[in-house]
Amino acid sequence: MFEMIIRIPERPETMGRLAPGSYRIGSSPACHIQIHLPEVSSRHAMLVVAPESIVIEDLGSTNGTYVDGQRLRGSTPLTHGSMVRIGNATLEIRESGKPAAAPAAGVPRSETAADAPSSDRMSRLLLEETTGAAMLKVSGLPWELRPPLQLFKRQVHDELLKRMNLRNLNLSGANSAEVMRQAGDTVRQILTEYRARIPAGINVELLETELIHEAVSLGPLDPLLKIPEITEIMVNGAQRIYVEKKGRIYRTDMMFADDAQLLTIIERIVAPLGRRVDESQPMVDARLPDGSRVNAIIPPLSLDGPVLTIRKFTKDVLGVDALIGFGSMTREMADFLRLCVLVRKNIIISGGTGSGKTTLLNTLSNFLPNAERIVTIEDAAELRLAKDHVIRLESRPQNIEGRGEIAIRDLVRNALRMRPDRIVVGECRGGEALDMLQAMNTGHDGSLTTIHANTARDALARLETLVLMAGFDLPLRAIREQVASAITIIVQISRCKDGSRKVMDISEVTGMEGEVITTQEIFKFIQEGINEDGSVRGKHVACGVVPTFMHELQEAGIAFNLGIFNEG
Repeated sequence: MFEMIIRIPERPETMGRLAPGSYRIGSSPACHIQIHLPEVSSRHAMLVVAPESIVIEDLGSTNGTYVDGQRLRGSTPLTHGSMVRIGNATLEIRESGKPAAAPAAGVPRSETAADAPSSDRMSRLLLEETTGAAMLKVSGLPWELRPPLQLFKRQVHDELLKRMNLRNLNLSGANSAEVMRQAGDTVRQILTEYRARIPAGINVELLETELIHEAVSLGPLDPLLKIPEITEIMVNGAQRIYVEKKGRIYRTDMMFADDAQLLTIIERIVAPLGRRVDESQPMVDARLPDGSRVNAIIPPLSLDGPVLTIRKFTKDVLGVDALIGFGSMTREMADFLRLCVLVRKNIIISGGTGSGKTTLLNTLSNFLPNAERIVTIEDAAELRLAKDHVIRLESRPQNIEGRGEIAIRDLVRNALRMRPDRIVVGECRGGEALDMLQAMNTGHDGSLTTIHANTARDALARLETLVLMAGFDLPLRAIREQVASAITIIVQISRCKDGSRKVMDISEVTGMEGEVITTQEIFKFIQEGINEDGSVRGKHVACGVVPTFMHELQEAGIAFNLGIFNEG
């Protein structure tokens, strides 16, 4: 274990332990070790710490990094007693348990080694890294060798960029197989030349695969996207990649070489969709070719480097039987929702982030008759309807001049001119709520959408708020009358503490009493406790209420067993 003591004139001395990992040093808030001095660059240097070694690299700083009095060119290993000077700050490297080295001439000392600061005075960014997340090992490469390996991979990438113009190859529309072949040949050639630099204990074939993926594909994300049990990928800067697997959060042993490479991967994802991410537009929503949802946010909004979140979708659309098998709903609830779709009831699916709203919307959408014309409207196209007559519309952000934006609301208005039988809005979260309600109330019944809310009552209140966002000063009663007239069924879905997703209740909007929209629960989930393995124990039950529109089933000649509504 290594320790570092930071000494800055006229300031208290600071000491902290360095766990294995990479540490950026500079004046920027995005750096792990911040030194606020005018002569220190925003990203001045990088420390790469392994259990038995430590390496420092200058990141092209203006005033240079000095190790034991010599200006650093590139990178160099450090040993016990090494003195690193960055501006007027001095960083002393120690190995835990070894006596302190004699102080270098001219180096100010505010405290002796025996009086080193206690842990409560350590810099928060120098504390040994701890995490409550379990480690999910995917790469096959030793975790303890990651820090020196990342430094080596950065050198290989720099050399690869000198020999291949990968950006131009990708943007020019070159055949992906040919780009992959060229990158593979070049990477193998570089590894042969750099074989002596490869850290001992590294499987060269696995290293080669990582390098090729990073050069022409999605790098560390590729193997994670191929694991079907992983439902969410969360990249918190280049060095930390977390995943959600079966409802539990894991940290993976995958890393990007640096923030620049992570930015390249983000651009590689959003560019084919005509979107961009840079300092002028540091947030972006996009999707992968398989429909997985992507969100990215970069500095200056993100202080810890680029952050990328991917919500994975399974290759096979989950059907009703799968949801019943998972315990998300019962057969009776599924049959009831199928009939609601067939008799053209407007349905809202309500729930929190990651609760499974889009998955359930996909399932209900596939109840729609094949003969009907369906128009889907989304921010990032995620719905996959196995129907013949589907038109998919996707919104468009503004361009670099701030023009050309096409919002969801514009698409809803345009969809009304496309002779739709059904309109499916991926998510209702703005002024488009008013246009959607008007469509539902003017002959376009049987529409589906989702909304963020914690309960069915909250969904109605949020819908009112979204209508007000349309910019019209409408009376609250008029809005509620529109909502009560348009919406028939609210399906509330939640993500439980064990990671499972369940339909918590199905409610019917029955009308208004005075100024209040009235509802009644038809089905609900009753939690009975927690099992020994941490899973939620409970059951779905009927509430003993028969929906008010059952006569429409009889008029349509649809046979249906009313016994499923019997209480309990």
